[in-house]
Amino acid sequence: MVERRVVAGAAIFTAFVAAATMMINASIPATTGYFNVGEIMVYTAALLMGPYVGAFAGGVGSMISDLSLGFPQFAPGTLVIKAGEGFIVGYLGNLALKGFTVTNWRVISLLLGVVTAFLVASVGSTFYSGDFQLAIGAPPYTPQANITFSVPPLFWVGLAVAVFAGIVLVGVRIEQRVGWLALSILIGGSEMVIGYFLYETLILGNTAASVEIPFNVMQAVVGLIVALPLVRSVQRIMSHREEQLVSSSSLELGSVDHPNRQS
Repeated sequence: MVERRVVAGAAIFTAFVAAATMMINASIPATTGYFNVGEIMVYTAALLMGPYVGAFAGGVGSMISDLSLGFPQFAPGTLVIKAGEGFIVGYLGNLALKGFTVTNWRVISLLLGVVTAFLVASVGSTFYSGDFQLAIGAPPYTPQANITFSVPPLFWVGLAVAVFAGIVLVGVRIEQRVGWLALSILIGGSEMVIGYFLYETLILGNTAASVEIPFNVMQAVVGLIVALPLVRSVQRIMSHREEQLVSSSSLELGSVDHPNRQS
């Protein structure tokens, strides 16, 4: 039963990773790379299904995207780098940590809120402010729409404040482990950022690989911001569904044990 669940999860999330990476992306100026939101699905798969599904979906799904979008030079590196990223997030995020007090969890959430907000404000206002063109769609599989829009620096400051408040609020009042989950994602995201820099520098011979670092950092941060609430929502739905199944099974067993009982 567990094996079927893992295989099914790997297949489904591989498709999700590929679709998310292909459907929303933007080329990075002065580089051969592209910005995408595939990290959202990589982190979601890893936190929900564990390190092995996270590794397979992250590596294979992202590699398929590189090949489909016309970036075959990145495919071998992507397979290894994104697989490592998915494994790290899935392994760390699902650790059963012991010995942590409520205060410890709150401090972790506070620190991660500060770090994440700083990354959003600094990277966003420096590299993601101004006019941009975003491609939505994956030709030739789907129609593509190119959207040009302008982002003011103040937007990233406001988003940073909202992200800080969200992580701290959830970590203190709702889910104590949110700080640890955010840290797990940032560690996995760091592996992705460093991995691509080394791959492009050492394997592809790209002397301008450092230009892509802030864009890859933002990919990880966007993945964190969206994946955490998404994972929590899915877990709540699954938990509610399991409770309904247990309740339904209990009622059925009760009716079988007392077939002649009248109300």
